[in-house]
This record gives sequence, structure tokens and C-alpha cells, in this order.
Amino acid sequence: MSLPENVVGVLLAGGKSSRMGGGDKCLRELGGKQILTRVAERLGPQVSEIVINANGDPSRFASFGLPVVSDDITGFQGPLAGVHAGLQWAKANRPDADYVVTVATDTPFFPKDLVRRLVSARDPASSFRIAQSDKGIHPVIGLWPIGLAEALEDSLRRGERKVTTWTKDHGAQPVFFSEIEVGGRKIDPFFNINAPEDLAEAEGLLSGALQ
Repeated sequence: MSLPENVVGVLLAGGKSSRMGGGDKCLRELGGKQILTRVAERLGPQVSEIVINANGDPSRFASFGLPVVSDDITGFQGPLAGVHAGLQWAKANRPDADYVVTVATDTPFFPKDLVRRLVSARDPASSFRIAQSDKGIHPVIGLWPIGLAEALEDSLRRGERKVTTWTKDHGAQPVFFSEIEVGGRKIDPFFNINAPEDLAEAEGLLSGALQ
């Protein structure tokens, strides 16, 4: 399996960010950079290209110079709809792609070898793989074969919203990632910024790492 030529990165930025007071939390600053910038810079070397999944006016992401793909299934239906949009974009625009890798845009410290490890995981049972850490399964961070697009669309149209349930039901194999060290502290590699206190904690971690 080649890497990264046949893997498209999809940044899931379609959340409502209710615990951050609304808006696009990925456009908030962390250590002098927007969180989305940090996530894109981290994923960029790992994939052939990146697209952003987000709904609403795409012009707010214009400065990133990346394609912005909205959900094909209308109405806010959560991350599964974002994954589906990414799969459909890859099918239409990159017919040589075999996979998309999805990453949540509130996880600024995810591993720099995320894609390599998802791709190379030695589990013949399935090439559909999702991240796992000591804190559990992270189903929105995973390697999705393009061929899943049709089944995912069918599920969404039937009202399926639970990403953990869907990935389990369709044979996703977890790939374990250990804690990482940032700013002198051991943290979950998929530490996510959901609320203002999380953003403050991430700032502290970065400050420690830069000292």
C-alpha cells in the first residue's frame, strides 16, 4: 500500500462548538496560530492532499487555500456526514485514492505518524481502521476505504448518527496510540479542545514545550 499518494486527508470542521460558545472553534488561536492551521500543518506531510469538511459560508476558510466540502446529506447530522462528504469528494476528484484519513480539527497534538500507523497496522481482518488510546476509541480519527461511501450514505439516509456504533458495525479495527509528551507532560495523543478550559490547558502545554 503506497503512502501517502493514495490517501486524502479530511479535516472535520463541521461541529457546532456549543461548549466553546458557538462559531468555528478550529479558527481560534492556539500559541499564535489558528488551531486549524496547526492541524493542517501536522497532517499535510502525511497525506497526498487535504480537504476541509465544513458547512455554511466556505469563504471563512479561504486563507487556507484548501478545498472546502460541505455535507452532502443536508441538515446537521454530525461527523458521519462529514466523513461521507470527504469520501464522496475523493471519489469524484481523486479516482486513484483508496482511502481518506479523517482528523478532528480540535486535536492539535495528534501523532505525526498517524497515517503511517493506520495504514500499516497488521490486521488482515479489515483495512477500515480507527484510532484508540488509553481513553478509548476515537472513531472520527481513522482510515476509511473509499468503498464505504455507499454504505455510509445508506445509513445516514436511514437516520444513523452514532459514529462509534457505525464504525463498530462495519468492522473498523482499532489501532492503539500511546500517550505523548507535550510541554513536559504526558497527555492523550488525541487531546481535544471542547471548551475554553481545554484551550487554556493546550496553551499551557505549548508554553511548556517552547521553553
